[in-house]
Amino acid sequence: MTTNVSGEKAVFAEEHDAPIPYMQRTRDYYQALGFSPYRWAHFADVPFAPLRAPLSRARIGLITTAAPFQPGVGDQGPGAAYNAAAKFYKVYSDASDAKPDLRISHVGYDRRHTSAEDINTYFPLERLREAVATGRIGSLAPRFHGSPTNRSHRVTMGTDAPELLRRCREDSVDAVLLVPT
Repeated sequence: MTTNVSGEKAVFAEEHDAPIPYMQRTRDYYQALGFSPYRWAHFADVPFAPLRAPLSRARIGLITTAAPFQPGVGDQGPGAAYNAAAKFYKVYSDASDAKPDLRISHVGYDRRHTSAEDINTYFPLERLREAVATGRIGSLAPRFHGSPTNRSHRVTMGTDAPELLRRCREDSVDAVLLVPT
């Protein structure tokens, strides 16, 4: 028998109850589309820090990889096939009190086992608003930001990340929720 940190009996999960190997599935998916094997960015040192204030007083920012709807570039609705024409290549921002029309047809995800029907699964702005209303988080930043998914480490690190950081600092955020699709 194993116990957890509280001294309670800990029960192991069933063998079939394992994490989804999403990194390998994503790598396989992109290779099936004809791309070369993707090298995931991972670092020995990460610049994360503890919050300086309780979450209930913190201003939270939201960064998403969801794309604004673009009329005229093909199907972008829930269940749409992969649509590279719907990609975006520059950081964007929009008001957090708006109801944006964001889509995820431009990214590779498992369309057989999931859907894009519920925007809260890939853009949880409404859930964050609820967290503010209940006092779980202090406030939302006035804007949310979109991060491109162009698969270039050089552009992400040299252009997009510094721009996102600049915008988050302008919004005086204490922490950011990153929601990659």
